Amino acid sequence: MIAVLCSRSMQARREFLKGVAGAMALQIGPPKQAKVISSVMLWALKGTFEEKVSAAAEAGLQAVELVDEQVTWSDAEVTKYKRLLESYRLRPDTVVGQREWTKRPVTMVNPAHREGFLLDVKTAIQWAKKLDVPQVILLSGNEQPGLSREQQYESLVEGAKQATELAAAADVTLILENLNSKVDHKGYFLTSAREALRVAKEVDNPHFRLLFDIYHEYVQNGDPIPAIKEAEPYTAVYHVADAPGRHDPGTGAMKWPDIYKAIGKSGYAGYLTFEYLPVGDQVASLIKAVTEMRKDLNSAGAAAS
Repeated sequence: MIAVLCSRSMQARREFLKGVAGAMALQIGPPKQAKVISSVMLWALKGTFEEKVSAAAEAGLQAVELVDEQVTWSDAEVTKYKRLLESYRLRPDTVVGQREWTKRPVTMVNPAHREGFLLDVKTAIQWAKKLDVPQVILLSGNEQPGLSREQQYESLVEGAKQATELAAAADVTLILENLNSKVDHKGYFLTSAREALRVAKEVDNPHFRLLFDIYHEYVQNGDPIPAIKEAEPYTAVYHVADAPGRHDPGTGAMKWPDIYKAIGKSGYAGYLTFEYLPVGDQVASLIKAVTEMRKDLNSAGAAAS
């Protein structure tokens, strides 16, 4: 009986929230940015775009991340979805720079792919400006046969520098993401947050920062806390999922209170994004995850929202 009542209460809350969102004045923009902003990568949620956005809002998050959902939108749909996000007081904070990057020659680590890579970045920046998105995610791409590790790294840095010139001119920030090659992305080149940090230092531009994926760092290299402490000055976004399984924080072996506290003590200011596959009801899952994240961050002195 309790479970039934809770389910009914949650459904009623969702319907109320939808009604409130629809009635809100569209000129109301996103809330002022706190020191640490909670977000969710929409691909990890179930449902239509509208249902995913509603879930993020009901969970009390402040932002959402896109992959390439927007590339098929008409101008009318752009207006519609921007208004939807505004009505929920959500901000879109990223789009991905290279569409279908495993299938097309748009890697950063192959000089022969440079033209395609930069063209994708230009297109992503155009979408970022159209949607008021501040950041574009960059992916190194997979290791390239016939090129040494050093040659691929040099290409990565040079491509990052050229792309950053485009981003700086548009006042957009590029964020380079580390992924693991052991479980999720076989063959991926940039599997270390520390190596991503090395790239950021060589690019040496405030419009180039890191997307530090904590889950991928843990899967590939173990305890992420030492790298978090080193990379914090160059990190604009953290991604969160537990391992093994890539589910809710607390369902795996990772020590999230310690990780969050390390982020909080570092003085970090930026986005902290849930990119996990929720177990059970996704709204309840996100509420639990964001509540625990805020508690741990705030206990370490961070101002999380």
